Amino acid sequence: MHPDLGVGKLNPECRYVASSSKDGSVRVWDTTAGRCERILTGHTQSVTCLRWGGDGLLYSASQDRTIKVWRAHDGVLCRTLQGHGHWVNTMALSTDYALRTGAFEPAEASGQGPERLVSGSDDFTLFLWSPAEDKKPLARLTGHQALINQVLFSPDSRVVASASFDKSIKLWDGRTGKYLASLRGHVAAVYQIAWSADSRLLVSGSSDSTLKVWDVKAQKLATDLPGHADEVYAVDWSPDGQRVASGGKDKCLRM
Repeated sequence: MHPDLGVGKLNPECRYVASSSKDGSVRVWDTTAGRCERILTGHTQSVTCLRWGGDGLLYSASQDRTIKVWRAHDGVLCRTLQGHGHWVNTMALSTDYALRTGAFEPAEASGQGPERLVSGSDDFTLFLWSPAEDKKPLARLTGHQALINQVLFSPDSRVVASASFDKSIKLWDGRTGKYLASLRGHVAAVYQIAWSADSRLLVSGSSDSTLKVWDVKAQKLATDLPGHADEVYAVDWSPDGQRVASGGKDKCLRM
């Protein structure tokens, strides 16, 4: 068992679960056999985020400012990605949506080329990586004025959205990392974001107790969703894109 459990992620085939801990380790569990298959060690501080890749890789981000890329089936460390100046809080893969929904083959859904990774940090920056090809980042994405809470590729992998304590959401090109736009309207930290399945809309939840739905192509606010009495911690879309669900500090789940 982990001394202090952090986060857990189920692999695309739904057989293995990876869990992380404040002790710096990652454990891979076989849900069928009910046992720990392997322990991945190498991080020197707490592991904050995990992602299963579409090509048999497992990614772990840590407060030690690094991202490690593991071969999932045997636990071999493939490479360590370095560059952030502070804790790495969040990661996203260009194949995330395809892996989560199972609607497409990951390679097909993310377009041509290898899987891409974007990471966000307490150093206010993001890095865009092609982990299968190089240890060096493809681009450094700057512009946020506070730590980054969440980063997500759009389902079509063309755009990256990042949410920050600076009250803004920023949009970036998913292939080059080029800055596209800032979405402003929240009056407090933006905690979470979620893309609609068609990549047209983005919903954000904030410390200001509101949700906002953004038209990504027009780069402007589409709908304001008030109703929560306190901070909004979690948001997501229904698969058909017709509804949004949110949960907050007010102990309410709203749709």
